[in-house]
Amino acid sequence: MAIQWFPGHMHLTRKAIGERIKDIDVVIEMLDARLPGSSANPMLAELIQGKPGLKILSKQDLADPVQTRAWLEHYNALPDVRALALDTSMVSPAKALIEACQQLAPRRGGMVKPMRVLICGIPNVGKSTLINTLKGKRAAKTGDEAGVTKQEMRIALADDFYLYDTPGVLWPRIIVEQSGFNLAASGAIGVNAFDEEVVALELLHYLIPHYPQALTDRYKINDVSGHTDETLLEAIGRVRGAVQSGGRVNTTKAAHLVIHDFRACALGPVTLETPKEFFQWLDEGKKADAERAVRKKSTEKAKKAPRK
Repeated sequence: MAIQWFPGHMHLTRKAIGERIKDIDVVIEMLDARLPGSSANPMLAELIQGKPGLKILSKQDLADPVQTRAWLEHYNALPDVRALALDTSMVSPAKALIEACQQLAPRRGGMVKPMRVLICGIPNVGKSTLINTLKGKRAAKTGDEAGVTKQEMRIALADDFYLYDTPGVLWPRIIVEQSGFNLAASGAIGVNAFDEEVVALELLHYLIPHYPQALTDRYKINDVSGHTDETLLEAIGRVRGAVQSGGRVNTTKAAHLVIHDFRACALGPVTLETPKEFFQWLDEGKKADAERAVRKKSTEKAKKAPRK
């Protein structure tokens, strides 16, 4: 199933970042700790022009701590990249951001060379929550900047540290199929853009081998590993009362329950991808995308060829 991905104001956001980036010292990208690879914007590397990057894994309290550590190790091993995990319980997020950015750009700081940082992230990744926390406790909004979109804000985290917030950054097409499902499950994609039942089945397909005990604890279903995603969805529907007249399970309602439980952390802390899994999916997606491009080019060439 294809996720109906609607980038919305992508063009305006790209333009805003392009105009701002030349004056930026560090780029912060917020990622969902439950799906760090899938929630990363593949276009951002092109847009930020090699600037040092800070990866923030948000919602770490909802994610598997073992996998969060694996993702942090992956990002921290990259050149000119630092990574840290945050959640709403962190008392001093501003201090953590400032220290990480100073490590990435040690020559910036002080009133003569203030640190200028751009923060990006997909919808529903937690960026707005973090910004509101920073504004309310440690930061002050200093107004819109001229020459960029009206939605951009400059926030002073310190006298010599400015954080620029832009609208959510999206990209035109998802080439990693599993990323589409994971983004939908997380709430990054609107409910009208996907089939909840298909997404719930894909979610269960991953959870059965990776988190069987979490499923057992939540739904009181024994031998979870002996189920397929379809039979488990049926069983969950019966346990949770999603049964129609005649005893048939309402799989649409059961799917909604499963997705809601994942988002609400009712299954416990869960991560939907390891670094190894994601980059394998990415390689497969790139290969499939390249093959599609060749087929499309061949078809277009055939249409233009003169008939004999």
